Amino acid sequence: MNRRIRNRRGNAAWKAAFGMALLAALNLGGCGSGKKAESPKAAPAVTVMKVVARDMPVSSEYVAQTQSSRQVNIYARVSGFLDRRLYTEGAEIKAGQTLFQIDPKPFQVQLDQAAAALAKQEAALEVARANLARTKPLAAANALSQKDLDDATGQFQSSAASVDQAKAQLESAKLNLSYCTIASPVNGVAGAALQQEGTYISPQNSQLATVMVLSPMWVNFSLSENEMQQVRDQTAKGLFRPPKNHSYVVEIILVDGTVFAHKGRITFADPSYNAQTGTFLLRVSVENPDGVLRPNQYVRVHVKGAVRPNAVIVPQRAVQQGSKGQFVWVVNADGTVAPRPVVVGRWKGDDWFIDQGLQAGETVVVDGGLTLQAGIKVAAQPAN
Repeated sequence: MNRRIRNRRGNAAWKAAFGMALLAALNLGGCGSGKKAESPKAAPAVTVMKVVARDMPVSSEYVAQTQSSRQVNIYARVSGFLDRRLYTEGAEIKAGQTLFQIDPKPFQVQLDQAAAALAKQEAALEVARANLARTKPLAAANALSQKDLDDATGQFQSSAASVDQAKAQLESAKLNLSYCTIASPVNGVAGAALQQEGTYISPQNSQLATVMVLSPMWVNFSLSENEMQQVRDQTAKGLFRPPKNHSYVVEIILVDGTVFAHKGRITFADPSYNAQTGTFLLRVSVENPDGVLRPNQYVRVHVKGAVRPNAVIVPQRAVQQGSKGQFVWVVNADGTVAPRPVVVGRWKGDDWFIDQGLQAGETVVVDGGLTLQAGIKVAAQPAN
């Protein structure tokens, strides 16, 4: 009985081991028969461009502010009551146009007094001249003493000096009377009146208004110390060529993005450095015949005229940022790609100037470079 039980258990164990071995063999056979050979990966498609070196115009854009080329403060030269304001505030005026009138009556009285004083002195001069004419022959005949002759001569000369003094006082009175009429010395636009009619004008409140010349208009912008040094360095390296005589052409871009009709020129560069802003001031002079530009407006200036000799330009999307800096993918003669470190310069629209790293004739990947690896072959198509 016990032997039968042991035999049955042995047969069951043997069958279980055989089944597991058979199942393992089937599994191994199935895995081996289902494995397929991997097909080679297709070359990634990229768009490329050939690097061309050529002279390229370069320009820069800055925020600027307009300024009147001549801002004249209108002052009263004499004291008196302000009778009338004869212009419209904020309107354009012409040179010689009357702006204010000070009460002229007191000054007319002073002029009349000076004229009367002159007439009196001229009469005294005539008397002294006649007296001297009579004294001279009598003194020559020893009928009068030398002292009488000297007195007559001194009286004549004193009267002549008094006439000259009276003439000067008359001219001063005429000037004071003329100063009662205050006119603009320039063409421009007049600001608000600082004193109202009926006000007594004295040296303490003598400023009456301001007239600002609109044409030409000055446009001021600043260049940072770093930008100035960069221009010097690039010029020394042959990467930047300024226009002849540094005659840059400047476009004025208005607040709505339109370009002002008249172009300007840089006419002044402040030789001093502004330590507070870290910049150098540059001034553009531009004609403004229609008065479109007004003082203290904010605009943008587009400075043109410089050239980048033998410039290498690639689209900005062709330049990538790596752990060691910026680089581009260069396609070799065998169709493989390799990363190339580059030093980028300034922007030009959607392109980037390459200062170092690329030569004319090389092929650069423009699109499709995000997934590339060094040494793989690519299917290159020229970029539009």
